[in-house]
Amino acid sequence: MHDEWLGVMPPPNGDQPDRSAGDHRRGPRRRGEELENAILAATLAELAEVGYAGLTMERVAVRARTGKAALYRRWPSRAELVVDACAVHRVFDVEPPGTGSLRTDVLTVLQRLSTRLAGPHGDILRGLLAEIVRDPGFARVVRERIHGAGPGALQHALRCAAERGEIGDWILCSRRATVAVDLLRNHYLLYGAPIPDEVVTEIVDDVYLPLLLAPPGNAEET
Repeated sequence: MHDEWLGVMPPPNGDQPDRSAGDHRRGPRRRGEELENAILAATLAELAEVGYAGLTMERVAVRARTGKAALYRRWPSRAELVVDACAVHRVFDVEPPGTGSLRTDVLTVLQRLSTRLAGPHGDILRGLLAEIVRDPGFARVVRERIHGAGPGALQHALRCAAERGEIGDWILCSRRATVAVDLLRNHYLLYGAPIPDEVVTEIVDDVYLPLLLAPPGNAEET
């Protein structure tokens, strides 16, 4: 179960929070990093159970055995709380490869992402992507906090390829850089997981590598 995997306690009585269980005064007082870790873990558990649409600060507080004020002092909104929880727990991160080859590096990244999507975090991603469409405020937070957080495994693979001279440096800041992950995500949203290995290979060999190796098409990409 998601709750056991995350190592936090589920709220009793189904969807109705138990106010007595949420009384953090009954347990030892936690501060700083210990309390924040408990809140972030509780947030992921809530996402797995009710999705972003059903997640509330009150439910997270009950599950984390703390008060809502502790959440609002750190995160002004549930959107920022959710994004931080996903980032801290590396929900959608995979280890960057180092095979020495652009093709095998990209294949490795997509295969690892595919494996991640087939696990418990896949449902969380599906729910968050759907919420991005419905909630402009949440979409803004995702753009600011995740897209600006730094390069991921695929960006690392592209940077290494550029250093080896396999692709031009301009690729790193172009729209082409994200195409492989975009296609993998779209396939997952349409067909679910697991994503067949042949789909991953087709994305890399038929679309992504030819796109990376093609010359820039306009001044914006140079």
